[in-house]
Amino acid sequence: MRPTGKLHLGNFMGALANWVKLQDQYECYFFIADLHALTTDYADTSSIASNTMEVALDFLGAGLNPETIFVQSQVKQHYELPLLLGMITPLGWLERVPSYKEMIENLAHKDLTTYGFLGYPVLMASDILLYQPQFVPVGQDQQAHVELTREIARRFNQFYPRTRAKNAGDILRAAQVDPHYVLPEPKVLLTPSPKLPGTDGRKMSKSYGNTIQMTDPEPVVRQKLKTMVTDPARIRRTDKGDPDKCPVGDLHKVFSTPETLAKVYDGCRSAGIGCIECKGWAADGLVQVLNPIQERRASFTEAQVVEILHAGSARARKRAEQTMQEVHTAMQLTLTGAAS
Repeated sequence: MRPTGKLHLGNFMGALANWVKLQDQYECYFFIADLHALTTDYADTSSIASNTMEVALDFLGAGLNPETIFVQSQVKQHYELPLLLGMITPLGWLERVPSYKEMIENLAHKDLTTYGFLGYPVLMASDILLYQPQFVPVGQDQQAHVELTREIARRFNQFYPRTRAKNAGDILRAAQVDPHYVLPEPKVLLTPSPKLPGTDGRKMSKSYGNTIQMTDPEPVVRQKLKTMVTDPARIRRTDKGDPDKCPVGDLHKVFSTPETLAKVYDGCRSAGIGCIECKGWAADGLVQVLNPIQERRASFTEAQVVEILHAGSARARKRAEQTMQEVHTAMQLTLTGAAS
C-alpha cells in the first residue's frame, strides 16, 4: 500500500480486513510501497517518511502481525530485481497496462513522462516475485497487474530456466519448489471487497475528499455521516425510500447487525424513520468497528513502530535474497571458481 497518509475505511474493507484473515492461513508479506510513491510524487518527497509511519500504525491497528510488515525501500532486492526483469520486458507490454494512460489523464497536472512511471508494473511484478508466492490477494481491479506479473515470470523462465546440479530436481520437488523455473506464475487470490461509498456517494477515495478515516474519532464519524448523501427519492421526511439505492444503506450492509439492517429496510421503505436517525444507526456500526482499531493503534509508540519496521524489513531481505541468489544463478551472473 502506498504511503499517501492515513488510511480510510475503503482501504480497511478493501484490503486490510482480508489480509488479517489471510495471515492465519499463509506466510505473508505486507509492505508500505514508498518506492511506488516516487513514480508519481517524485517532485516532493517531504511527506513520504511521515506517511509511512501513519500507514504502519494503521496496519498494526487493523491487526496485522508486526513481523509481516516492512518498508519497500529498506529491502535492497526491490531495487535489484526490477532492473533485471526490465531487461527482458517488452516496451509494448508496459504501454498497454490499463492504468497507464488512465493515470496520465487523471494526473495531467504532473509530468509522468518518466522511466519510473512507465516501468512501475515491472517494479510491481518484482515486489511479488521476490517472495516466490503461490497467490497474490487482490481485488478484481488489480487482476491485470497480476497477469502481467505472470507474463514477465513466464518470459524470464523461458530465457533462464533453473540450472540444476545432479539430483537437485528431486530436492526441489520435495520442498514443493518447481525444479525447472525460479519464478512462479502466481495465481490471483480474489478477496471480497464490499461496495463502500464515500460521503458524497462516490467510491471512497482520498482524491475525492469523501473518506472516513480509520483514525476518525466518534464525533467526526457522526458529523461526516450527517452530511452524507442519501436516496434522492427521499426529499421530504414523509417520502418513502429504498436502502438499496442509498449510500447510507450500503454502509449498513457492511457494518450494521442483521437486526439493525431489518429496521433500516422497514423504516426507510415505509418512511417510518428519517434519514438522520438512519445515519445515526450507521454511525453506531462504524464506531463499533473503529474503536478497537484505534485502541490498538494508540498502544504503539513511534519508537516501537520503527523497531517493528526494521525487524520486518530484515525478515523480508532474508527471504528476498534467497530468490535473488537463484535469479543470479539462472542468469549465469554468479562467478564460479577461485580467483586467480
